[in-house]
Amino acid sequence: MHIPVLKKEVLEYLDPKPNQNFIDATIGNGGHAMAILEKIAPHGKLLGIDRDEEMIEQFKFQVSSSRFQDNLLLVCDNFDNLKEIVTREKFGRAQGILFDLGMSTWHLRESRKGFSFQQNEELDMRYCLENSKKSNGKEIVNKWSEKKIRQILKEYGEERFNKEIAKEIIEARKRNLIETTFQLVKIIERAVPAWYSKQKIHAATKTFQALRIAVNDELGSLQRVLPQALEVLDVGARLVIISFHSLEDRIVKNFFKENEIKILTKKPVRPSKQELAKNLSSRSARLRVGIKL
Repeated sequence: MHIPVLKKEVLEYLDPKPNQNFIDATIGNGGHAMAILEKIAPHGKLLGIDRDEEMIEQFKFQVSSSRFQDNLLLVCDNFDNLKEIVTREKFGRAQGILFDLGMSTWHLRESRKGFSFQQNEELDMRYCLENSKKSNGKEIVNKWSEKKIRQILKEYGEERFNKEIAKEIIEARKRNLIETTFQLVKIIERAVPAWYSKQKIHAATKTFQALRIAVNDELGSLQRVLPQALEVLDVGARLVIISFHSLEDRIVKNFFKENEIKILTKKPVRPSKQELAKNLSSRSARLRVGIKL
């Protein structure tokens, strides 16, 4: 079951009130969205966006028998089209926007798109078919140069053994196409020292993260959407962002500093011990909040 990360803190900082309008730009399984809908009833509106059509359909079914049908507008699109979506849907200005940049449990366990190194699946890693013209995971490991693979492992995964893993990928693909997650895991395990495979964090974690970010242009999307978020927010409205690795957090931190935003979180808010005990996957979450001036 998917547990929304930092749910209590999101509601405290977003501070939704009856009849206000909000945007959940990464609606996913809808854990945060349902909590927001409860607060903005009876006449508030929530615009929910997700780039994965299956996630939209699942949440649509979830609310189909609820009292929130008329309060919710769902759109399948990349959030880096935020301003266009708001204009097209005639949504108007929002009193708050939430970005939860983490992956859903569903994507890891049920999507069968190759996001998890713990399941043997096709190495795709695209959130949706909108990315069909871009490289998927298989294309990156089978066609990109050693230099380029090493670069994304270093920059997006912060992988200390980027050189060794990139070299082993090139050698492996000379023998056979790399098509599945387990093939890639074995390649990584051959490339890194034995002690590295015995750490708490799996040896493949950072490589899989790097490939996912590259396939979906996650950092580029975040950089493009943040200025749009300010444009569609009311003055005094709140921008709440949960990131899950230092690259995302750095982008958010710098954006807050460089724009007309009152920063409410000098340091990122982290999950409590109680939350970590219930949901270990929240351990890397960082929440930052700003108010548009």
